[in-house]
Amino acid sequence: MLVLSPTALRSVIWAWFGLGLATFVALWFVTAPYGRHSRSGWGPLISSRLGWILMEIPAVATVAALFLASRRQANLEAFIFLAMWELHYVQRTFVFPFLLPRGAARMPLWIVALGFVFNLLNGCLQGTWLFRIGPARGPEWLADPRFMIGAALFLGGMTLNWHSDAVLRALREPGTSGYRVPYGGLYRWVSCPNYLGEVIEWAGWAVATWSLAGAAFAFWTAANLVPRAFSHHCWYRRHFPGYPEERRALIPYW
Repeated sequence: MLVLSPTALRSVIWAWFGLGLATFVALWFVTAPYGRHSRSGWGPLISSRLGWILMEIPAVATVAALFLASRRQANLEAFIFLAMWELHYVQRTFVFPFLLPRGAARMPLWIVALGFVFNLLNGCLQGTWLFRIGPARGPEWLADPRFMIGAALFLGGMTLNWHSDAVLRALREPGTSGYRVPYGGLYRWVSCPNYLGEVIEWAGWAVATWSLAGAAFAFWTAANLVPRAFSHHCWYRRHFPGYPEERRALIPYW
């Protein structure tokens, strides 16, 4: 990615949008077979803990490497973008997997491979845009309303995501397995507030960076998580008679 011209990088990003759209359509017909949707017949399995680490580590490494290899290391806004990115991905790579219960369903190796490739390519796109080809916005960008609104959405979405994941973890007492109906927080209105939080988070990233690459990632996040939220919602309704009728899949009251 480092050798791409601005025009070529934009073309790659628009192709990335197109692949995200194709993924969005496909996921309405095939639910990725991990977590509560695990099922046999999808190849070799590895532990979910190892799977999450392997999937997410390219995102930690690529953006940091591109920042360190750039001429923008002294730019405050570039450092803030890096810090926001790493705040999410260090937690997702090195904290989240170790919070998973020991009895968590195993993950198909091909899902891990797809996640690894996605995070490698997406990290390259984000880092190349922010630290090489995109505009160097200067420290005044941090006082721009677009950055402030985007950063607030990013941090708010991240907080919602982490809190909702914690509610799910608290449902399992030590030594138990299986799934239960979550209550509390935004689970009062939706089945997947953790996914809603992540969609908000990366929409905030797109606004805060005001970048085509950021917009593509926000689009990919929704393309992946919106269909999965509906799959979760339908799963809850099938497995738990009397599941709260007022809950929606992802967006309250909609």
